[in-house]
Order: sequence, then C-alpha cells, then structure tokens
Amino acid sequence: MARSADDSGSGDLNRIELADWRAVRSWASLARVCRFQTWGPNAEEQTRAFVATAVDAWAHSPQQRFAYAARVQGDVVGMCELRVRSRAQRQGEIAYAVHPRVWERGVGTAIGREPLARGFEDLGLHRIHATCDPRNLASARVLVKLGMTWEGRHRHTALIRDRWRDSEVFGILEDEWREKNGRDVHE
Repeated sequence: MARSADDSGSGDLNRIELADWRAVRSWASLARVCRFQTWGPNAEEQTRAFVATAVDAWAHSPQQRFAYAARVQGDVVGMCELRVRSRAQRQGEIAYAVHPRVWERGVGTAIGREPLARGFEDLGLHRIHATCDPRNLASARVLVKLGMTWEGRHRHTALIRDRWRDSEVFGILEDEWREKNGRDVHE
C-alpha cells in the first residue's frame, strides 16, 4: 500500500528499507530536527540500528509497528510510522520526521495520512493519537491538518537532554477519520 507523499503526487510512501539509513541520518543527525525529541542527534550506528529495527518490524506477527519512508522523486525526505499500542482496545500512535529542506511544503501532513489510513482502514483501530512538544508549533499544525483534536497536555513525559518535556496530546477517532475522508462510518 503506497499513497502519495505530497499533494502534487510526485512522492510515495513505501516500507522503510535498510538502504534508507543514510537518508534518515541526513536529518536525524541535525540538532534542529531532534531538538524536541528524546533521541538525537544520531550517530551513524544509532541511525543504522533504528532503521534495522524498523525494517525488522515488518516481519513480526502480529505486526505492531509500521514504518514508512517518504520519497519524493526517489529521494527519501521523511518517514512516518504507526505503532499499535493495544489491539484489544484498538489504540494506536503515529509519529513522523521530515528533512528540513522540505519543511513547510506539506510533506509532513501528506505522510501523516498513511499511518492513519493503515490504522483505521486496514487494522480497524478505534483511536489513534500523537504527541508533540508544546514548543513545536509546526508539528501541532500538522496534527490538526490531519484532523486530529488537541486533547490536552501531559506534564513532564520525557527527559530531553537536560530538561523535562511536556507533551501535547492529539487524537482522532475512527468515525472522525471516516467522516473527514468521505467514508461511511458504518462501512
């Protein structure tokens, strides 16, 4: 399943591959990309290990993690993933990262659609959430564009280098997803 990674249709999302590690490192090694994250800036071995684990997740059954690379004209410019947090409660979480050279071009929003579609349409999840640092206004805008609702702030959820980070929580329910995407709620 591959969907367009940008509104012009010139990009695609595909399963992440081992060979993608260099492209992932091109942004995962940048302080401005990971300043709101618990990881990074990543060294070469950290990026290789991260990508290897993401690739390996596709072989697990039942699969809990679905990692995609966003390619524009063959160049990996971002990635996104869905993690199934509870099959019994039908809950998932999405995350994404985008290379700064394509920031503010709609790539984050475009690639964020894939894990939502996978979760609701293919896996039958009921709720999918995402978190972001309250200072990361661009990420919050992406989550709202994806149709997610701000649900509140969790305090001190992550230790980032030398200070605690709060997390803004955004969520979307399956009926909201279907309504936003023109699908019958009772399909």
